[in-house]
Amino acid sequence: MKTIFAKESELKHDWYVIDAAGKTLGRVAVKAASLLRGKNKPSYTPNAACGGYVIIINADKVVVTGNKGEGLKYRHHTGYVRGLTTYSFDELLERKPTDPLERTIAGMLPHNRLGRQLFRNLKVYAGSEHPHAAQNPKTIEF
Repeated sequence: MKTIFAKESELKHDWYVIDAAGKTLGRVAVKAASLLRGKNKPSYTPNAACGGYVIIINADKVVVTGNKGEGLKYRHHTGYVRGLTTYSFDELLERKPTDPLERTIAGMLPHNRLGRQLFRNLKVYAGSEHPHAAQNPKTIEF
C-alpha cells in the first residue's frame, strides 16, 4: 500500500473554542495541543501543520490539583548574572493570567519550526470574550 501524506494546500483548518473555567491545567493543555497538531483528523501527518486554530477562554480560571498552586515553579532568566526569577503557579497566574497555559501547551508541541508555527495558531484569553466570532469556532466539551 502507498502511504498518503496530506499537502498543506489541501488541508482545512477549523477553529475550536475551549472554556478552561474550572478545568485542570494539564487536561486543557493536552486537548489544545492535540487539536493544534491535528491528531483528531484522519488526514493527520506528523510533519505538516494539519491542525486547526484553538481559542482558549477563561484561562485565568484554570485550576491545578494538590499543592501545585505554590509548589509548581516557573523560571525566567534574563541572560545576565543573577538574572533568574522564579514564580509559583499562583504568582504567575496573578501576574500574567494566560502564561501558565501557554507555557504548558508550548511544552507539548514539537520543539522546532513546526512547533513554532503551530503555537501561532493558539489564542489564549483571560476573560470570557474573544474577537474571533466571525470564524464560527466549534465549542469543545470534555
